[in-house]
Amino acid sequence: MTANETVTAYYDAFNRKDWTAMLNLLHPDVRHDANQGSTHVGKALFEQFLQHMDECYDETLTDIVVMTEPSGRRAACEFVVNGVYKKTDGDLPAATGQTYVLPAGAFLEITDGLISRVTTYYNLPLWESLVLGKN
Repeated sequence: MTANETVTAYYDAFNRKDWTAMLNLLHPDVRHDANQGSTHVGKALFEQFLQHMDECYDETLTDIVVMTEPSGRRAACEFVVNGVYKKTDGDLPAATGQTYVLPAGAFLEITDGLISRVTTYYNLPLWESLVLGKN
């Protein structure tokens, strides 16, 4: 698969909530740079992250645009997160089933046909204002 096809398949699997398919597209030593927090390396830690996110959030991505550079080693993706906040996540605001629509993006690296880095960005203060009903 091309980098574009790999990234597209990854986000398609996300929207289907097919975590196994997502994990199958990841390099064993995937580096995950979450928006807030530290960097984690390896599929096992990424799988733990997915499980946690699935417990707390129900999200679907729309308006997905994947961009790749000529070598096929790097990609960027812009999308809109349409979500439901199901369960309170740590010290974030209390979850009461709030819905939100939030622009976000990601940078990805491809190694040996698999995603070896996922760096995701979104505006956390905007998300908090959305779930608190202040925006």
